[in-house]
Amino acid sequence: MPLSALLKPFRLSSRRAAERAFRVDCELTYEVDAPTDFVFLVHALKDAEQHIAGESIDFHSDSAFHVFADPTQGHRFTRVHVEAGRFTLLYRALVKKRPFTRDLRAPEQPIHELPDHVLHNLAPTRYCESDLLGRAAYKLFGHLPPGHARVQAIADWIFEHIEYAIGSTGPTTTAREVFVQRAGVCRDFAHLGVTFCRALNIPARLAVGYARFDEPPPDFHAVFEAWLGGRWVLFDPTRMSPVDDLVRIASGRDAKDVAFATLFGPARMLSMNPQIEAVGPQQLALADAGG
Repeated sequence: MPLSALLKPFRLSSRRAAERAFRVDCELTYEVDAPTDFVFLVHALKDAEQHIAGESIDFHSDSAFHVFADPTQGHRFTRVHVEAGRFTLLYRALVKKRPFTRDLRAPEQPIHELPDHVLHNLAPTRYCESDLLGRAAYKLFGHLPPGHARVQAIADWIFEHIEYAIGSTGPTTTAREVFVQRAGVCRDFAHLGVTFCRALNIPARLAVGYARFDEPPPDFHAVFEAWLGGRWVLFDPTRMSPVDDLVRIASGRDAKDVAFATLFGPARMLSMNPQIEAVGPQQLALADAGG
């Protein structure tokens, strides 16, 4: 589907002038050796801060697929069964993001005042051993005034003390291991941020999505969210991309909840190319005029 077709639904107005739009192009290619089932998590999230102006998903094969939404989180999953051979997933979307006002004085919320639905984001999980890193968290950040500034200090510490090194970690690496070896990738940075927050009784979770950055090669991006001032606030300890420009796909307790692909069978990824670009007002106006 051409970009102009996705842009058509937009009507530019002064009310929407502060909103930003992004085009997403995600292509995943696999070689399947025998019957395999896939569950993909690549659709942009529909919520109060993101509006999907247009989207499409297709597979360059005859494989049947269907999309379903999680009834609690709203995450959209795509299931596809492939008998054998090479196939490609192509997801395209135009996403409109509302401006996010960051309150630098947002407070932490006492446990007894937390909403029921965020409580599970206080507990240790497979990749975020907040019970094992509690002493380190309190030594590093326990003396800081509670609130947004303390969570920002956590993100700053991770950026300053953990080396971003592709290949330094694997799919089973945990936050504790990253803390010890002092190296990782965006997922590991985010896991460590979640872990430190939870150790300080701040609800936190992993968020994944499409982000704009030049290095490293195109990939899905992971950041973390902390519950501050009665809402989820994004932090990116890698500082690789403007965090408020992230086109979110999903949020979860850790990476096991938000994997972009889960495979059941013998298949190999051949290429991965998630891309995102900002769509400016002039492009929107041109598309609206039929250009």
